[in-house]
Amino acid sequence: MPKMLRKRREFFWARAPISFRLTAAATLLLVMVGFASPARAALERVSDFALLDTRGEFHQLSRYKHRKALALLTYDSRCSRPAQLAEFARLQSQFDPAGISFAVLDTAGLGRDALREMAVPSSLPLLTDAPQLIAPLLGARSADEIILLNPERLNVFFRGADMTALEMMLDQLGANGEALPSDTVSTGAGSCALDIAPAATPPDYTSDVAPLILDNCVECHRRGGVGPFAMDSYIMLLGWSPMIREVVLNKRMPPAQVDPEHGHSRMARYLDEKELKTLVSWIDARAPRGAGAEDPLEVFAAEQEASDEFAWQLGEPDFVVTGPSNAIPSTGVMDYLYEEVTLPFEEGRWLRAIETRPGDESVLHHLMVFVTAPGEDFWGAEREQEVVSRRFVEGYAPGPHRAIEFDPNTGVFIPAGHKLSLQFHYVTNGQSTVDETALGLYFFDADVDTRQLVERQALAVSTRFTLPAGVADFPLQAEAEVTNDIVVTGVRARMSYRGKKMRFVAVSPMGETRVLFSVPAYNYGWQPHYLLDEPVAVAAGSKLRVEGALDNSVSNPTNPNPDREIPWGLESWEEMFTGYFTYYPASPSLDPDAASE
Repeated sequence: MPKMLRKRREFFWARAPISFRLTAAATLLLVMVGFASPARAALERVSDFALLDTRGEFHQLSRYKHRKALALLTYDSRCSRPAQLAEFARLQSQFDPAGISFAVLDTAGLGRDALREMAVPSSLPLLTDAPQLIAPLLGARSADEIILLNPERLNVFFRGADMTALEMMLDQLGANGEALPSDTVSTGAGSCALDIAPAATPPDYTSDVAPLILDNCVECHRRGGVGPFAMDSYIMLLGWSPMIREVVLNKRMPPAQVDPEHGHSRMARYLDEKELKTLVSWIDARAPRGAGAEDPLEVFAAEQEASDEFAWQLGEPDFVVTGPSNAIPSTGVMDYLYEEVTLPFEEGRWLRAIETRPGDESVLHHLMVFVTAPGEDFWGAEREQEVVSRRFVEGYAPGPHRAIEFDPNTGVFIPAGHKLSLQFHYVTNGQSTVDETALGLYFFDADVDTRQLVERQALAVSTRFTLPAGVADFPLQAEAEVTNDIVVTGVRARMSYRGKKMRFVAVSPMGETRVLFSVPAYNYGWQPHYLLDEPVAVAAGSKLRVEGALDNSVSNPTNPNPDREIPWGLESWEEMFTGYFTYYPASPSLDPDAASE
């Protein structure tokens, strides 16, 4: 305590009335005794977590706040009893209308394909946990054990295998969810002990953990990067390890979570099961430094500092577009900024690549670039039409992919007199700054026969609606028919603060359905354009569909006001549901202007 504050406290205490001093001392004693008493009732606490189920749906404990409780049944196909599953499903049908949700948690670490073969009632979501991290996190002891969780405060109401005792607890919660239990009720264990053995030795920092961080994290979490702290040494990683553990288990990080079962994109951030297990196991083992002489994170940070000067990855651009000087305050939430950039070209140009040079990459969260006609704004025909093809150049998001080369013999056509329309999204980081982002444009050489090029565009597929207040799952769907053979190269989900999930689907003329990509946990703060590692051919007569949902409830952590009905609109205080399919025709088009009509 600072010396001046200590003197002021002593001055006040010495002059306080004797009755005040006696009362304060007695109160302090009672508080100390109360906290020291082992018999004091209290609900167990758990950490937040998130998992996908076998259908690819996203489940996060804290996103069940619109419900009174979440009941989880631990499951191991080797010893779980069918009768316990059947009884759990019966309780679901009885208490789901009362605001209690039910799910089954795999504890054996099986993959999604194997779990789909299990005899679990279809009404029960089956949560997949291949690294076997969540059951220990919740303190589960056996299969067939029920853990009844309070999503609002991350408490445990009940744990055990006694279905009769559980039903009594559910009756209490269903009848009056405000009269919550004051202590966790525990009953006997389930059918068999969980088979989750800790590693004999913790992962090694130098050979296991640091390479994982270098591959997945430091592009943003470095000095000057958009991450809120730098992972530039063992000491920094150790200090932030509790936070790292929390955000990887509840899937806030890596950002822009996608379903790895459907498509793959280098624009997405993936931590596979082995990497996740390695990182969490190392942190749970108190993050040992190990015997490695050099710190790989320190070496990388030093190399970056030595080569800090920016260089265009694709060489000197043919033309550089310098964006406006955008002032970013030190704190607060910024709405999107829209800017237009005129181009001096007297004839149409074919763009083959683009590279983004952020002015201050610590605050630039994403940037979207469209080619627009003289009378259009950033949204163009999307203001009036639910389905429209547009000249989409590219998007920027924090990470290693600031330079994008389009597929061979494809490009974006910029007609004479058209301009670039830009959408900026910034995040504040405690320091006021100014961002002046530049775009490097790379055109096809003059000797290229442009008649053999195909134009890369984006098909915007959307729907109109009014979003009711307080609804946690408002399903939406939109689709468009493809009139020519095309190749889909990327997708992007676009919703506002109440976005929940979106899947991108192709339906063949014969009715066969293929999920191209899935974003089961949409985040308004992260809206990358996902370039597919393997482009997908789509035949004429097919339909491109987006399906998903909005969340206008208290369970949505980005929702400004769940009590407000939200109209459709393109502004952030409104709500939209648009999926973008980046594509090009399967054969050359002699008239690039025709593609945008």
